[in-house]
Amino acid sequence: MLMAHPAVLKDLIAQYEALTLLGAEESTPGAQQRLADISYTLCVATGTRDVDMALIAARHRLSGARPEDDSLLQEPAPVRTGSAA
Repeated sequence: MLMAHPAVLKDLIAQYEALTLLGAEESTPGAQQRLADISYTLCVATGTRDVDMALIAARHRLSGARPEDDSLLQEPAPVRTGSAA
């Protein structure tokens, strides 16, 4: 399974929390659709089928992760072999 980058998960959680705090589920159709889209994306990104489980999984993956870690976006440093003289 592909793993979402920690920065992506952090952003999705923040968007979901903001929309729920603003009452998107009882708001305009556009806000309801945005909440549904974020919920779906969280489920896909975490390999779950329920938004509550997706939030738990995303937060679990973030524990100890550095949100600004872009190590997946950079080429790895070359491996050096042999002894230094």
